Amino acid sequence: MSRARHKPIPIEALERTAAMLRVLAHPQRLRIVELLSEKRLTVGELAAAIGIPPNACSQHLNLMKARGLLASVRDGKSIFYTVDSPNALTVIDCVRKHGM
Repeated sequence: MSRARHKPIPIEALERTAAMLRVLAHPQRLRIVELLSEKRLTVGELAAAIGIPPNACSQHLNLMKARGLLASVRDGKSIFYTVDSPNALTVIDCVRKHGM
């Protein structure tokens, strides 16, 4: 299979991508992004869906939010999380399509 030659990817883009992939390189974080690709959820809903304690889920969410992958919005007393990075969704789509 022949591949067309492409211009080299700038090192800055590779560094940003590597940083994002390091954050996503955890099965529970990938599952969180997968679940949030469908609808917005609270920490409790995510923790229950994944089967981990809410405090562990909250730590994952805070890390991903700090790296710009997720966003949160308060609705009354609840805080709902959503995916804020199209790149994170692309990773999930790639896993769905090519599942390792």
